[in-house]
Amino acid sequence: MDKSAEIGFIIFGVTGDLTKRKLIPALYELSQEGRIPGKLRIVGFARRPWTNDEMREILAEGIDEFARVKPVNRQIVEELLAHAEYVQGEFEKPDGFRRLIERLEESKIKNRIFYLATPPSAYPLIIDGLRQCERATGSGWTRIVIEKPFGSDRVSARLLDEKLHSCFQENQIYRIDHYLGKETVQNILVFRFANGIFEPLWNNHYVDSVQIMVAETVGVESRAGYFDGMGIIRDVFANHMLQMLSLTAMESPYAFNAHSVRDEKMKVLKALRPPEGQEVLAVTYRAQYGHGTINGQEIKGYLEEERVEPHSQTETYFAMKLFIDNWRWAGVPFYLRCGKRLKKRATEIAIQFKQVPLSLFNWRNLAGDAPNILRLRLQPDEGINLSFGAKVPGPINEITPVDMDFCYSDAFGSEPPEAYERLLLDCMMGDATLFTRSDEALAQWDFTTGILKAWDEHPEEKLPIYQPGSWGAPGADELINKDGRSWLNPK
Repeated sequence: MDKSAEIGFIIFGVTGDLTKRKLIPALYELSQEGRIPGKLRIVGFARRPWTNDEMREILAEGIDEFARVKPVNRQIVEELLAHAEYVQGEFEKPDGFRRLIERLEESKIKNRIFYLATPPSAYPLIIDGLRQCERATGSGWTRIVIEKPFGSDRVSARLLDEKLHSCFQENQIYRIDHYLGKETVQNILVFRFANGIFEPLWNNHYVDSVQIMVAETVGVESRAGYFDGMGIIRDVFANHMLQMLSLTAMESPYAFNAHSVRDEKMKVLKALRPPEGQEVLAVTYRAQYGHGTINGQEIKGYLEEERVEPHSQTETYFAMKLFIDNWRWAGVPFYLRCGKRLKKRATEIAIQFKQVPLSLFNWRNLAGDAPNILRLRLQPDEGINLSFGAKVPGPINEITPVDMDFCYSDAFGSEPPEAYERLLLDCMMGDATLFTRSDEALAQWDFTTGILKAWDEHPEEKLPIYQPGSWGAPGADELINKDGRSWLNPK
C-alpha cells in the first residue's frame, strides 16, 4: 500500500447526522493513530449552500463532540480538514456531479471512495449521477460504500443491486452494516474457532437453543417518517440480526478473508427454513409501543409520534423462532427479537446449553432449568459472560448459578474502537470481509420478504401494544414459553 497516495473520501450527504456523529470522528481516530494508508482528502457533497470553511467548521464540531478519545488533538483535526472541500449539488441534477468529478480531476485524486451517507431513497439517484459522469471511477481504485437497508424487500433489493452493478463491479461495492464492525461480533469467530473447549460443543448435540436480541430504549424520534414505511423487521432484523445469526451458526472458513468468510455465512442464509402462509403467524410476533412513562417522563405511543400514520400497522417490536436446516443445527430453535422503547439498551447473543440430569444428584437446584448460558454482549458493555452451576458453601447440598465475565475495557484497559473505525479502514485497505456481499443481501431479503408477504395476506386489525420501558408485550413470552423456554433478558 502506497502511503504517499492520496485517497479521496467523497461523502454524499455530508450535512447529515451520520457524517457528523460517526464518519468524521472515525476518520479522526484513524488519523490520530496513524492508520490511514495514504493522504486523505475529504470532499463533501450536499444541497446546502455551504462554503469550504463552513463545512470544515461543522465537521470539526462533530469531532469535538463525538470523538471517542478525549481531549481532541487540534493538530490532527486541522491536518485532517485542511484540504477538505465542499461541492454543492442536487442528487437529481447532473451539474453537481460534473463539478464534483472536475474537482477530483483538478486535485489529481486517483483513488476514490464514494460514501452514500444519505436516505436510501437517494441511492438510485446518486448511482445514476455517477454513472453518467466520465472518469467518475478515476485512474486508481474506486469503491462505493452503501449504508443499510439495501432495499425494502426482495424486488427493491434486486433493482438496487442491478443499478449498482451497472456502474460498479462487485469487488468495488461495500455494503456496510456497522454491527459487523463491533469487536464482539468479530470475536465470535475467534472465540469459536480459536478455543478448543467451545467449538466441539457448538452444535445440536450440546446446544439447547440460541437467542439473539437487539433492544433499544429510544423510540423512532426524528426517523418516524422513514421508520413508518419500514418497521423494525426491515430496519434491524433483515440486516443486523441475520448477519449476527450467520456468524454465530457458520462453519469454520478456510481462512479469515472476504471470500471464505462470506461463503460460509451464505451457506447459513441458504439453510434457513422459510415459514409460509399461516405458519408465519405461529412463529412470529409483532407489536407497537404505547403511551406510558419511563423514569417519570411521559412517553408518546408510537401512533402518537409525528409523521406516523394514525392507523399504522408498522411494528416497533418483532420476535421470531426459526430453524437452520443443516447438519450442525438441525432441531435447534433460534429465537430472535428486537424492539424500541424497551427496558434496557442491549445487544446480545445467548447460547443456552442442554441441561444435564441434575435430578440424579438429588440436590436442591437453584440454578434453574439450564444453568449453562454463554452470553456474547455486543453493546453497550462489550464482552462475554459464561454462567454455570456451582455448589453453595455450607453443609446443605445446593446448586446455584455463578458467572465468569470478560469485559473488553477491563481486559485491555480501554474501550474497543468504534465499529466505523474498523470498517472505514478496511474499505481503504480493500478488505471486504466485514461487508455484506450481493448474494448475502439478496438472501436476507428473500427470507424476510416471505414474512412480510404472509403479514400482508393475513393482516391484523390492530397490533398488540406494549408498555415503554418493558421487555415487550405478553404475546412475545407466549411465543417462547410454549416451547418450555423463556427469554434470557440482559442482566
